[in-house]
Amino acid sequence: MSKTDSFNDRSRRHLSRRAFMASGVVLATTRALPLVGHVRQQPRFGSTPFTLGVASGDPSPDGAVLWTRLAPEPLNGGGMPDEAVEVLWEVADDERMSNVVQNGSAIARPELGHTVHVELEGLQPHRWYWYRFRVGREVSRIGRTRTLPEPGASVSALKMAFVSCQHYETGYFTAYRHMLQDDLDLVFHLGDYIYEYGGRDGRVRKHPGGEIELLRDYRDRYALYRLDPDLQAAHAQFPFVVTWDDHEVDNNYASDVSEEDGFPAELFLRRRAEAYQAYFEHMPLRRSARPLGPRMELYRHFAYGNLASFFVLDTRQYRSDQPCGDRTGPACADVNDPTATLLGPEQERWLMEGLDRSRSQWNVLPQQVMLARVDRAPGVDERISMDQWSGYEVARRRLMEFLAVRQPANPVVLTGDIHSNWVNDLKVDYREGTDVVATEFVGTSVSSGGDGADLQDTTAALLAENPSVQFYNGQRGYVRCTITPENWTTDYRVLEYVSRPGSPVSTRASFVVESGRPGARQV
Repeated sequence: MSKTDSFNDRSRRHLSRRAFMASGVVLATTRALPLVGHVRQQPRFGSTPFTLGVASGDPSPDGAVLWTRLAPEPLNGGGMPDEAVEVLWEVADDERMSNVVQNGSAIARPELGHTVHVELEGLQPHRWYWYRFRVGREVSRIGRTRTLPEPGASVSALKMAFVSCQHYETGYFTAYRHMLQDDLDLVFHLGDYIYEYGGRDGRVRKHPGGEIELLRDYRDRYALYRLDPDLQAAHAQFPFVVTWDDHEVDNNYASDVSEEDGFPAELFLRRRAEAYQAYFEHMPLRRSARPLGPRMELYRHFAYGNLASFFVLDTRQYRSDQPCGDRTGPACADVNDPTATLLGPEQERWLMEGLDRSRSQWNVLPQQVMLARVDRAPGVDERISMDQWSGYEVARRRLMEFLAVRQPANPVVLTGDIHSNWVNDLKVDYREGTDVVATEFVGTSVSSGGDGADLQDTTAALLAENPSVQFYNGQRGYVRCTITPENWTTDYRVLEYVSRPGSPVSTRASFVVESGRPGARQV
């Protein structure tokens, strides 16, 4: 959707300086925690404060982040008093919590929505642990997390999944229910965890109120999504590694540029600060990720022994504004702007230096928007998406040339965003037919876009126009991956429907990438 179309199509509640002053978020330049006065150690609640469940994420060889939020009234700002509360936690090496190996306390602060982020250390590598929280007489459900193998350790297999795009209004989160049956070590969420849009009648479920723009509204929106039982169960069962896309803030935003034409950058950055804080509050992220006003460092690296290195990217915060009016259409001159960027200079340098140093057997880029350049017009004409890497051709080519020349081992790209499944051969130059340098697995949405369909009327023409596209499917679901030193296997798990609960799941297609041979083949 173009910025102009968006402005014309929806009614927005304009941000004001007064609104932001009342919201509590400041364009801060330091990460110092506020001073804590009285801490309530034995609070009493009329109902459980653990309505939003528990979660873990950002694992390391000796720990992980444990998360919860105290919210006895989750859709009413949380319903907590304006005071700090002590939360006890414990970790065990058995699911009955009979053998506690660590315990401690954390402070749930009103300034952070009474969320808790516990950074565990000192655990054993490459094993499962169980955890829970306690406040007063109330006890949370038991969650499960897993530490990473030691760096460089020999690892025989990794089982993981990745997901993206879970619009509450357009479908149920049934994909997570089926994911619970998989023996997974890790889950990646590639963005659009929430949608900022106002509620619309006639949909499967409804967002309360209008489009969200302030911290209290973003908090309530995350609470609404976290109340979904399937999503909550998945967070309790698997550690998540998360990154964002656009809807955590504003559709198709780019750096300090709003979707809405002419919206002042200063006010948009204030909205971004609100959204970034709410995102941090509701994700199992380390304290180092806490936002500095409208800035939040989310790109980071994980090594799974010697098997895989994951370079988690952020293609929203640092990007140049989309060229050519932010549309899908013919390329204008700005598509070839040598200064345009999706990653920003610092993140791009970090990525290439990390890939250059990596000695892992697989090098994986979990990120947001399609990296392959896909032509959506038949014949001699070309139509490309300006919101994807194809709208930033020089930056796309620079990354592809790096992979072709420096040849980090077995690069694989994981992508979300576009509510459909794809398997793409990645090349430096598609027109000249250069060699395949990497494989891109694009995952569909959990629910965004409604039920979807296996194929579209235009699918055959799209595949004929783009020989580098190996597979397309438009159903909902998730993507399951099994990685060994020899092979990467990807299963596209799809649902028959999301407009009502209880859809069965099936594997629509499976692809294998062999170590040392770029490109995927269907099996």
